[in-house]
Amino acid sequence: MRPSFVLSNLLYAGAVCCLLSGSVFAQQRSLSIREAVSLTREQQPQLRAQQEQANAAAYSVGLAKNTLLPDLTASYQAGYATYNNITGMTYPGGFLPISGPPSAGNTYDAVPGSVLSALLKWTPLTFGQRQAAVEKAAAQYQVAASQYNDALFRQQYTVIATYLDAVYLRSLTASYEANIARTATGLNQALVLAKEGLRPGIDTAQFQSVLAQAEMDLLTLQRRYFEQLAELAKLTGLPAKPSELQLTDTAFLSNTPDAPAATGGTGGHPQLRLYESKKVLSEAALKEIQRGWRPRFDVWANAYARGSGVAADGSVDKTDGWSLSRKNYGLGVQLSFPILGFAQANLQKKQYRSLLRADEAQLQQVSLNLQKQQETAQFNYDQQLLITRQSTVQTRTARFAFDGLKLGYESGLIDYTRLMQGQYELLKAETAQAGAYLQTWRALLDIAVAGGNLQTFLDTLK
Repeated sequence: MRPSFVLSNLLYAGAVCCLLSGSVFAQQRSLSIREAVSLTREQQPQLRAQQEQANAAAYSVGLAKNTLLPDLTASYQAGYATYNNITGMTYPGGFLPISGPPSAGNTYDAVPGSVLSALLKWTPLTFGQRQAAVEKAAAQYQVAASQYNDALFRQQYTVIATYLDAVYLRSLTASYEANIARTATGLNQALVLAKEGLRPGIDTAQFQSVLAQAEMDLLTLQRRYFEQLAELAKLTGLPAKPSELQLTDTAFLSNTPDAPAATGGTGGHPQLRLYESKKVLSEAALKEIQRGWRPRFDVWANAYARGSGVAADGSVDKTDGWSLSRKNYGLGVQLSFPILGFAQANLQKKQYRSLLRADEAQLQQVSLNLQKQQETAQFNYDQQLLITRQSTVQTRTARFAFDGLKLGYESGLIDYTRLMQGQYELLKAETAQAGAYLQTWRALLDIAVAGGNLQTFLDTLK
């Protein structure tokens, strides 16, 4: 085994590390956690779609209020038809009735007719039905807005968690680089010792195998890091390639966060607000049903002019059909009430009362879940701080032990197996320490999530 082989492996590992650390010549796009959270709101298409859905729901309130305005319809029609008529009552629908006295027989010579009309309809008094519709539309808008806020909260949490995972993977780079360097140094030392006859030649082959595995581990880490950057680019809506992203908030993961401030309960949690708005919507829908079985008061006004090709004496003058020779106007009110609608109204009331009770139960469950989530998150944070302190001790002692084993191997006091076991324990301890720091920050994030305010987490970053 030649030293040039060791050098080539070191150069290869260094190239991989350069790619992983972002020290490439491509233009880099810096990205902080706060910017990533802000970009999620501004650039993610899915959230923009939900925002527009909430905006559309806001117009429903104006549409409900707009029913107070009168409806004025102007129309003109002309036709060519026969005028055979008869006296009697028929159920409306299925045919077009004609006006005028009954005819003595049938005449199939059609004559023209025309009409110009203006019809006004107004419902100024609804006995509370319009107000109930307005309240329901407002509640629907609140549900849509709450759904958007809840989706935004979830996406921003996902962005922060993805960012933390990416920083964690990047923090492992130094440990994996050091592991490659330790293995390469051991291989070089084994070559020298084997040449001098102090170590068996098989040690060099074993070191070569471990070095290849260490390089593969680094490549796997690079792939996982790339995947996290790709996910982060997708969540933030950035057009940059994953390899062009440069994470700027990385130093915080080497320290434990300060104790979180009091969250002030879960009353402002987006998920709780969503279920509160659903309950309000059910209340508004029930009120609309309760006011549905009430009278309806309408005002109408009509003015029109007609022309017919048939005169009052029965003579036919087709040219008169195009002249608006008869004019009328009218004004009136109408009060209507669905007398037999009480059965359907009562069934609908029972139905919507059950839906309201279901929403109340769901709201209670969500409130309980958030309360327990907050308690669990605080406990996990306290425990994770203790774990992080112990992981630091573990790494320090594992490094001390490896240094001693390395000296023992060079002196011929221990064999290859014990040295590799110590090196593995050191890498394992370094990885566990990085993971412990990550989990501590994740626990702090969980506290912020349980409180419904991610800003408490962002304020902790240094």
